[in-house]
Amino acid sequence: MGKAADALARFEKRIGEEEGVSDWFQVDQQRINDFADATLDHQFIHIDPEKSAKLSPYKVTIAHGFLTLSLLPHLGSKIPPLDPEAYQGMTMGINYGLDKVRFPAPVKVGSRVRARRSLAGAELKGTMIQTKQIVTIEIEGEDKPACVAESLTRLVYAS
Repeated sequence: MGKAADALARFEKRIGEEEGVSDWFQVDQQRINDFADATLDHQFIHIDPEKSAKLSPYKVTIAHGFLTLSLLPHLGSKIPPLDPEAYQGMTMGINYGLDKVRFPAPVKVGSRVRARRSLAGAELKGTMIQTKQIVTIEIEGEDKPACVAESLTRLVYAS
């Protein structure tokens, strides 16, 4: 059996388990502005506190949904692996995409968010394992999450 096949057996035992929760991360106005500049999305609800206070239903600026989504790699890197041995022999991870993404609640400026992740699936793809993780980005003090995403990652193993 190769390293990927060995790792797959370890991942399969963990399907359905919560992998963990990241630390809290604050989303400030500067980060929102920087994201607006990077994506050329300068809608007032993101970058204009005065206009947002008057016209937005939230009364403050909010983070872009895609900014929230873009935090997945950072927040996910703060969650320790359930089974570190499953990553033995791995040379890199590749973002393969997303199956489903929803933004149930806005991230208001100054809010803190964190990621909660569970393993939904794993399958062998040659010398790679493709994992599906359900990632929920929670907002401190809020009932609804900011984002729920089915994230696909390909883990490349040395042959």
